Amino acid sequence: MSSPIRVVGAVFIDGDRILACRKAPGKSLAGMWEFPGGKIEPGETPQDALARELAEELSLTATVGDKVTTTVHTYEFATIELTTFLCTIQSGDLVLTDHDATRWVTAAEAQELDWAPADIPAVELISSRL
Repeated sequence: MSSPIRVVGAVFIDGDRILACRKAPGKSLAGMWEFPGGKIEPGETPQDALARELAEELSLTATVGDKVTTTVHTYEFATIELTTFLCTIQSGDLVLTDHDATRWVTAAEAQELDWAPADIPAVELISSRL
């Protein structure tokens, strides 16, 4: 059995809302909602990887804060180990490259979205705190 692919995701909270991003057509998990982020490259800390991915995927500079949770999920294409962190936007305007939509959603609205399975435990945990 191969090791899981280590990925990170950013949980942005604004008042009682969280940022959800929908994967663009042609991407893995297209049409599903997720916390933005990506793979941890060799030699990177999870926090450094997340800051890099947010700059690449959303053109945002962000502060990476406390860990939310880690989830392991097996998809048909791979097993993913997703660690989510609370993040704060420092600068930049959202520019979408891997996603085709973003939404700031309340806890109730978040339950209505079609989330990527690996993200669901973090969504539930964060929603219970809003």
